[in-house]
Amino acid sequence: MNDLRGSGLAVADFDFDLPAELIAQHPPAERGQSRMLAMDRASGELRDTRFSEFPALLRPGDLLVLNDSRVIPARLYAKRTKTRDRHDEGGQDTSGIIEVLLTEPAGAGAWKALVKPGRKVGIGERLVFPTASGEIALEAEVVERGGFGERVLRFAPAEDFYGALEQIGHIPLPPYIRREDAIEDRERYQTVFAQERGSVAAPTAGLHFTNSVLKAIAAKGVEIAHVTLHVGLGTFAPLRVERIDEVRLHCESYTIPAATAESVNRARRERRRIIAVGTTVVRTLEAAAQEADGRPLEPHTGRTGIFIQPGFQFRIVNALLTNFHLPKSSLLILVSAFAGREHVLAAYTHAVAKSYRFFSYGDCMFLT
Repeated sequence: MNDLRGSGLAVADFDFDLPAELIAQHPPAERGQSRMLAMDRASGELRDTRFSEFPALLRPGDLLVLNDSRVIPARLYAKRTKTRDRHDEGGQDTSGIIEVLLTEPAGAGAWKALVKPGRKVGIGERLVFPTASGEIALEAEVVERGGFGERVLRFAPAEDFYGALEQIGHIPLPPYIRREDAIEDRERYQTVFAQERGSVAAPTAGLHFTNSVLKAIAAKGVEIAHVTLHVGLGTFAPLRVERIDEVRLHCESYTIPAATAESVNRARRERRRIIAVGTTVVRTLEAAAQEADGRPLEPHTGRTGIFIQPGFQFRIVNALLTNFHLPKSSLLILVSAFAGREHVLAAYTHAVAKSYRFFSYGDCMFLT
């Protein structure tokens, strides 16, 4: 259902009031014990239930698509060394700790990153990343500088780069979780089916699944397939324009394996439901469908900056499991494109009134 065209809508049209106490700061005591708001997107009818009921709402023959991207411990803390950037506002003052959030690989040992405080870190500066005992685990040079704290860092060759990240890195919890990461986040801010390393934020709709739930879904005759979309900088960047037709998102890398392309093509031919677990899966499948332009999907790896807004014609996804999203965000706009802006905002008003937990560690919606 698409009740409004994207043109003429403002980002502010996707705002809602959310009490701060409803923003989940920790995962539920047990994985899979979240509440779930089920919505019929044609009528807007709502039903309060729990995620444990999700398998019962699926039908034999449904195709459930998961994002198997794995979150890396991408938040690092660096020390500055002598700067060579004559434009560095910090001059020769190299004191203090620099927070670095890796956002996506940039080729040949380089990574895009958000750096804080950004104004102090200029091109040519070398950063060192120490272990708790003071040994240097990684070193990097700043080779590009962008706006809003964006930098490109080129890391010196390391014997085991990802091993070093596991040793010194922190789980990159979103900024609305107002606490330091803890040991529990290593497990709970990761889906049980995560495989491919590369995300700096979890595909959070997948956090509700347990291995037993996945077995129950498969036993019901539901087909399960995987795509990979590595969640990057766009998740952390607010929309800085007023009108949604001016929105431009950062590109993210995705992969559709051969088995998944075959499953999607077969489900479409047989008119079976294709259910996306999370907005990352929606963006992956719909971007691939746009590229295919009416042809069957083919296995491939690519990049997409697709922005889905009201008026978008969905070619693949028939139902969506998703968490509750930030006000005035591209993800809330995507969900509104799928189920209708008025229905979605009414559902959010209901969720607030019923004290649902919001955002990454919060509850979920199932839109059919």
